Amino acid sequence: MRAKTLVALIVTALMLTPVQAGDVTASQSQQQEDPKQPNANNTTMYMWSNGMATEWSHFSLNETESVEEGELTEEKDNGLINIKYRFTMDPTLDKRLNMTVGGEIRGNFNVYYEGDIDNGGEGNCNNDCEYLNITVYRGASKVFQHTEQPWPAENWKNVVFSYTINEEDGHTVWDSTNDNPTIEVTMKVKGNYQSGGIFGLQGSGEPAAFGFKLGEDARLELPIDESTWSEKFQAGIDDSMGEEDMPGFTLVVASAAIAMAVFVNVGKDEEDEA
Repeated sequence: MRAKTLVALIVTALMLTPVQAGDVTASQSQQQEDPKQPNANNTTMYMWSNGMATEWSHFSLNETESVEEGELTEEKDNGLINIKYRFTMDPTLDKRLNMTVGGEIRGNFNVYYEGDIDNGGEGNCNNDCEYLNITVYRGASKVFQHTEQPWPAENWKNVVFSYTINEEDGHTVWDSTNDNPTIEVTMKVKGNYQSGGIFGLQGSGEPAAFGFKLGEDARLELPIDESTWSEKFQAGIDDSMGEEDMPGFTLVVASAAIAMAVFVNVGKDEEDEA
């Protein structure tokens, strides 16, 4: 009978022992070693492109797949240039992010244009044009959009903006792959240049052009809170949770009940056989 009691005690101990899938600390350490992912010492995203209609972003300043000249350019003598770049994080965000309430998302971009962007007036836009817009998305959710007012054409502009994180907007927690960050850049600029023809006469009007610098000249700083790097936050455990709300708590309680039942039944069997 002692053997039955020993087995029951072993089963009880095993069922009450917390089971953890792998070493969480080691796993998180490996993730944080990826320079393209955010970490406690790096919370700035950089924009990249291969120059062939593919754009992406990540948290490393090194990117061998991006264009060597470090900028995107488009030109058109006559007609509309329709800019729409979507810099989606690649690789996909691999951890939850907790933004500091009251902290600021800060954008810093360098943009150039030639031609007309102002609808109406004496220009040639005819309501076809659009100011520069830079929009930040958390997954499919729009966090905010910055619109830059016109500046003198044929000049690079350092576009700087910020957005303050607040609880009411629901953008404090970015949940890994479901909230992968994307930065969208849009602008419509129009040119009306006409050449002088085959007789070599001087042309008239202005061509359209657009330029967008990459890497360090196109970055977005995120106010990632220090609590992000804790094991509790990555496991989805909120400090306000009671024990009954903790992940796995119900399983532990149920396991304990089953184990206790096994132990009690073995005890009854021993009494009956005595």
